[in-house]
Amino acid sequence: MDRFDPPRRRMAIGIALLAGFVDAAGFLQVDGYYVSFMTGNTTLLALDVASGARRVLVPALLIVGFILGVALGTWLGDMRESGRKRRVLSAVLALLVAAALARSLELQAPSLACLVLAMGALNTALSGNRRNPVGLTYMTGALVRVGQAIGDRISGTRPSGWSPFMLLWAALLAGAVLGAIAALQAPAAALWFGVAYAAALLVVSEHLTRREI
Repeated sequence: MDRFDPPRRRMAIGIALLAGFVDAAGFLQVDGYYVSFMTGNTTLLALDVASGARRVLVPALLIVGFILGVALGTWLGDMRESGRKRRVLSAVLALLVAAALARSLELQAPSLACLVLAMGALNTALSGNRRNPVGLTYMTGALVRVGQAIGDRISGTRPSGWSPFMLLWAALLAGAVLGAIAALQAPAAALWFGVAYAAALLVVSEHLTRREI
């Protein structure tokens, strides 16, 4: 977030909101597993292995799907120097449409596969930086930066901004609340709300791209 200009920071916050929405809706759909939070799925995988749970393949496949989604987004983003956001967000939108269609046809496994691929790809929408990637669908790193900023302020060693990372976390939380409400109140339509929001993000990204030219 530190290296992003204000428009990209706002875009990152908007993407985090989408990630929270989809993760909450997916969590309820898959009954307790995540489509964007792979640390949580790793812990659940370990618990399933230890307890001999019959669904042990669910978190394992979600983790693999997330990695493949990141690979897909990286490949699309690196095809050319310009247009990263357009290509990646277009792929995310297509995957979310496929997930919503599969959900409407009660095809749960394909729906979840599309959701986890979309969330993996979403992390690559704003940056191809390999050494210092910005996680947009998980907030552990953002909260670490908030804690570091507090420590810096206490020690007085160096200034360190925390507000962009706190806003990123708050956006994920707000999206998750909205996603949970949508999934509980209108389960058939919940993913379509996510599709509409992803389409809006794509439009905004196009506007940002034109401003950069």
